[in-house]
Amino acid sequence: MVTVLVVLLAIIIFLIIAVALYIFSTQRQLVNLDELCRNAFSQISVQLNSRWDALMALAQTATQYAQHESQTLIKTIEARKQTTVNTPQEYQEDQTAFASVFGRLMAIAEAYPQLQAAGLYKETMDGIRQYEENVRMSRMVYNDTATKMNRMVRQWPSSFVANMLGFGQKEYLKEDEEKKHNYPDLFPNQQGA
Repeated sequence: MVTVLVVLLAIIIFLIIAVALYIFSTQRQLVNLDELCRNAFSQISVQLNSRWDALMALAQTATQYAQHESQTLIKTIEARKQTTVNTPQEYQEDQTAFASVFGRLMAIAEAYPQLQAAGLYKETMDGIRQYEENVRMSRMVYNDTATKMNRMVRQWPSSFVANMLGFGQKEYLKEDEEKKHNYPDLFPNQQGA
C-alpha cells in the first residue's frame, strides 16, 4: 500500500512539474512573440518617419515653385512627424495623412512641370518610393509575427496559459481598399507592371 502511495505521489509531483514547465515554456514563447510584434511595429514606425522625412524634402523642393502651399504642407508634415505610431489605428491614420499630403504635393508638381524635371525632385521621389516599399515589407513582417502570436493565443492548451497571463490577439494591419484607390500613384511609370 505504501508503494502505491509513493508511486501516486511521484506521478502527481511529475504532473505538477510537467504543467509548471509547460506554463513556464509557453509564457516565454508568448513574451518572445509579443516582443517580436512590438519590434516589428517599431520598425514600421521608423520607416514611416523616414518616409515623412523624404516627403519634407519634397515639400521643401516645391517651395521654390509654390511658396504658400509648400509652407502649409511643411507645417503639416512637421506636425505628423511628431506623432508616433503604436497601434493599427494610428498606422491607418498615418497612411491617410500621408496620402493627403502626398496628393497635394503631386498637384503642385503637376502645376509646375519644371519642378518634375528637377533632379532633386526625382531623387526625392525615388526615396519616397523606397520608403514606401520598406513600409510594405515592415507591415508584412508585423502581420507574419502577429499571425504566430494569434495562433499561440488561440490554440489549446497554450490559449489557456495566454488567457491566464493576459496575452491577447494582435490586430493585423490592413489596407482599406477604398482608401487605396484614393491614394496617389507612387509608381506612375510602372503602369501595367
